[in-house]
Amino acid sequence: MCHLYDVLDLLTALWSIVLFPCGDQKKVVNDIMLSAVAKIVKPNNEQPDQFEQAVAQAILELELNSDLKQQLHELHITSAKEIDVLNKKAIIISVPFPQLRAFQVIQPRLVRELEKKFSGSSVVIVAQRRILKKPTRKQRKSKQPRPRSRTLTAVHDAILEDLVYPSEIVGKRTLVRLDGSRLIKVFLEEKERQNLEHKSDAFIAAYKRLTGKDAHFEFHKDD
Repeated sequence: MCHLYDVLDLLTALWSIVLFPCGDQKKVVNDIMLSAVAKIVKPNNEQPDQFEQAVAQAILELELNSDLKQQLHELHITSAKEIDVLNKKAIIISVPFPQLRAFQVIQPRLVRELEKKFSGSSVVIVAQRRILKKPTRKQRKSKQPRPRSRTLTAVHDAILEDLVYPSEIVGKRTLVRLDGSRLIKVFLEEKERQNLEHKSDAFIAAYKRLTGKDAHFEFHKDD
């Protein structure tokens, strides 16, 4: 099966040949690919893999060829992972925490366009967050208190909120199964059912991948 990033590379090369038939094709392709790489900045100067480059290329194309140009110009992602969701795929895109709100302003449109480019795969966007370990007794005396936003619980709660945006979480309940495992039941706004219900399985798979925890998503009807 031909992957999207293979098609993008081929189309980019062919288009450069049409525009620059006199031997400048390689430079044009390199410039375009370098611009795409600028849309993904990974921690610790890591290099993006082929799939991450494909997502970055898709975002660059939206910046160049849609009315999202102004909003996307200063934005970049930090990672992109493809995961299995039943018989489909989902894409988890991580973005810098300071840029999360800017991404959320355009998220419905951006997600819709990316899902078209990636053959209907569900796309979710989460902020890149860092969990700080619980300090030991000795560390408590010598260091500043750990910010609550950096605790495991707070980060996992924030990931839930990111996944289901633009819906708000109106309720949450933790169930303990007979084998001792836990299931988090998450209740979302009824008004977002039509927009998000088809992505429930993607939310479940993405949350499991990011946190190792099981979750189930339902839409809460007001009494």
